[in-house]
Amino acid sequence: MFRKTFIRTKEKLANRFFLRHSVSALHIQTRAHGRRTYTLRERMVTLVVATTTDPASIGPAAALLAMPGWQPGPSFQGIRSFVNGEVRLLEHDNSIVKEDHLDKRWAEFTSEGVDEIIFLSKHSAVSNRPALTLHPIGVPHLREGDVPPQGGKPGWAAPPSPRIGPWLKLLKRIAESRGLVPEFEVTLEATHHGPETNKPAMFVEIGSTEEYWGRKDAANVIALLVWEGLGLGGGTSVGNWSSKKDKEKVLLGIGGGHYVPRHMDIILKHGVWVGHLLSGYSLPMEDPTHSKVEINAQGIGGTWREAIKVSFEATKAAFPGGDILAHLDQKSFKSWQKNAITAYLGEQNIKIGKPADFC
Repeated sequence: MFRKTFIRTKEKLANRFFLRHSVSALHIQTRAHGRRTYTLRERMVTLVVATTTDPASIGPAAALLAMPGWQPGPSFQGIRSFVNGEVRLLEHDNSIVKEDHLDKRWAEFTSEGVDEIIFLSKHSAVSNRPALTLHPIGVPHLREGDVPPQGGKPGWAAPPSPRIGPWLKLLKRIAESRGLVPEFEVTLEATHHGPETNKPAMFVEIGSTEEYWGRKDAANVIALLVWEGLGLGGGTSVGNWSSKKDKEKVLLGIGGGHYVPRHMDIILKHGVWVGHLLSGYSLPMEDPTHSKVEINAQGIGGTWREAIKVSFEATKAAFPGGDILAHLDQKSFKSWQKNAITAYLGEQNIKIGKPADFC
């Protein structure tokens, strides 16, 4: 009983220390009319989220925490935290896709704003092939009332993290240098699942079976990706979007399979920024040949329009000022599907880019 009370007291003191120093760091000295004044400015941080229920999540988190600079942070709502510069690693014991709005919950508890969220997770695939993957999150094709099978909210998509494209290239480099390629495929995945957040987000995953989820060499590669990608070792972080990148091209992928190969070819070849990636299953379209309605975009049912619009708006939010171009996987569509999508993109003033347009 004494030990439990002591541990709880120790945690409370640690929380108070963190919160006091977090708030004190927000006071920025300025000068006005020769007098000192203080302006309260919110500190912005990056959240890296892991769960103890998933070996492909807690493994990379443990490898990351073994690197220099980490200190215990506050605990809240059963979630433990660790602090390193402007990065906060959160560790919980629930499903990674079920802990919604961690950005808001962290901000309310610590008064720190959240710039972005990176989730560490396992990847499952029928092929069982070992893989290291990155992807945006959302279920924009689901209707209100649908129950998302893996978290999120119907009709929602988080802003895609601007880091996805640059980190894909970084992940390939690290995996190759550590000898994981060609055993592991390094790839993007299409937009799918939760948890819900309105901050730029991405999943970083190890696949595709239990044999690989617990691989320490794969965990070390993911830890290095986060370490280098966020600049924790003192280098420049990778994949920051700023106003200086105004008008740079951003790919909004439409169509294709789950691993978006035709979109990924352009991303790797031309180094473009990556927005949402909508595979065919996220573009439900009712075949007009089974209906008596006129075959045109207006007459084709399904939630494909909503999925495109929500994903475009979320991508715009992630890349303010960016030149967003929709790239269609032409071979994945039937002619009536391609015509309907092309017409709808025109109605929405969403530009379509051919491969040469991304050069």
